[in-house]
Amino acid sequence: MDQQQLVSTVVSEVLKQMQGNALTSTASTSSSSRPGMFGDVDTAVDHAWRAQRQLAGGLLSTRDGICKLIKRMATENAQAWGKLEFEETNIGRLDHKIGKLELIDSVPGVEFLTTAAHSGDAGIGLDEMAPWGVIGVITPVTHSVPTMSANAISMIASGNALIVNPHPSGAKCLAHVAAEYNKAIKAEFDIDPLICVIEKPTLRTAEEIFKHERIPMLVVTGGPAVARAAMKQAKRSIVAGPGNPPVVVDETADLDKAAEGIIAGASFDNNLLCIGEKEVFVVASVFDKMMAAMRKAGAVELSAGGIEKLTAAAIPYVKDHYAVSKDFVGKDPKVLAAAAGVNIADGVPLLFGETDESNPFVAEEQMMPFVPFVRVPDFDHALDLAIKHEHGFGHTAIIHSNNLNNITQMGRAMNTTLFAVNGPSTGCLGIGGEGYPSFSIATPTGEGVTSPMTFTRFRRMSVVNSLRIV
Repeated sequence: MDQQQLVSTVVSEVLKQMQGNALTSTASTSSSSRPGMFGDVDTAVDHAWRAQRQLAGGLLSTRDGICKLIKRMATENAQAWGKLEFEETNIGRLDHKIGKLELIDSVPGVEFLTTAAHSGDAGIGLDEMAPWGVIGVITPVTHSVPTMSANAISMIASGNALIVNPHPSGAKCLAHVAAEYNKAIKAEFDIDPLICVIEKPTLRTAEEIFKHERIPMLVVTGGPAVARAAMKQAKRSIVAGPGNPPVVVDETADLDKAAEGIIAGASFDNNLLCIGEKEVFVVASVFDKMMAAMRKAGAVELSAGGIEKLTAAAIPYVKDHYAVSKDFVGKDPKVLAAAAGVNIADGVPLLFGETDESNPFVAEEQMMPFVPFVRVPDFDHALDLAIKHEHGFGHTAIIHSNNLNNITQMGRAMNTTLFAVNGPSTGCLGIGGEGYPSFSIATPTGEGVTSPMTFTRFRRMSVVNSLRIV
């Protein structure tokens, strides 16, 4: 398959159902009521470039002010915007949609930008972090508004404008929030529009963004195929790829703490987070106690028969492979439990149960609030299976252990971007642990948790034989 065919296939996969879900506006230029909304890529690029030149030519304090404005708006409107996204996408949990927007306040801004100075006999040099210009962004349905908001802060802090081709199932809420940001930025800083959104995203507009000569950088969040397509482009690509984070629990773990951590991470937004705990490998000597700890912590255990029913419904075998059913992605545990033939109370955070390694819930990035637990003879076997089922994505891994050697061995062997120890996966993004949040975690391209530094170019100025030290 040549590059053009690959891009077409990939973007089709990522942006399928565009026509049925896309916004109805066909305007080719931004309106005063919905600034930053465009019907075609070329017009969006023209406006974004003008806004970016104005931003980059202004003061750093202006960028700082815009970032703080976005943070303040995300916090103040978290309830309304979280509800807007939840009602459009119909996946995840409303309280966590709101929580993700409240988390935007912790996304780093201009304070992350640094300038290094070198002085000597030959003069002085300054190493600066310069903007790329206009960045093409593809956002996921799982975190439509938070991803756009966090990216906007990081990209604007580093002097860039952005053009967003949203996932169709989250396009309306993203467009509404972007327009609100643009209106506020225009009113306070007289720059418009820094966040340009393709109102009616299609396969064609996605391909145009991928290949547009005036878009030097791509930031793409999606599965393996779209990640490969982005990295095939002859331009800088920041790719937030897939994950299937494994958990290892060894015989030294604090099992109650492990249960609390697994539930907190895997239940967050009904396990839509790419960092969320997806499968757990527990050494046999503590397996039964671990299952009891999960029940004690509030999770509901499914029987073998219930798991069989749920698996058949949620990850059916289609032709020659397992296919995750969208009818169950991000749905509440009550929905999954019904498919398993069980009626559970409202408010149950997570379902779990014992499976063997061959169950597709182990191998697939299923994004559902059911976590399979696999019994293994020892830590070494658990680590082998964790490596196998992480699939080399290099995304996230979790361990619960008080054995420093085991922790060290797993950290080195997994070599993932995020590695959580004795806590929930969310701890790596500052939720119950140290760090800062981002909703674009670049694993295939290696940048990790993105920040304003991610979206900069290295630029050195040397003043020869001037300002040198005496």
